[in-house]
Amino acid sequence: LKKDINYVFGDIIEAVYVWELSNPKSDFKKSEAIIDEAIAGFDELIAKVNDKKVDDRGLHLKTIGKELESKGKELIDKINKL
Repeated sequence: LKKDINYVFGDIIEAVYVWELSNPKSDFKKSEAIIDEAIAGFDELIAKVNDKKVDDRGLHLKTIGKELESKGKELIDKINKL
């Protein structure tokens, strides 16, 4: 799950950088906000994965996986709107 989190947010950040290179005359405030949001999401989910004090670890990790999917889709939608 940690690798999935890393890949998803890494790919999102890479997509933003590609967009910035493709649109050099654009205002980068929105794209930089997406990168900041991706980094914050990464930190949040990694902290949840590392939390060993949960009762049902399997259910906890499945919930994090679903949260990763929803955050990823949300950020991708924001990239597509740039």
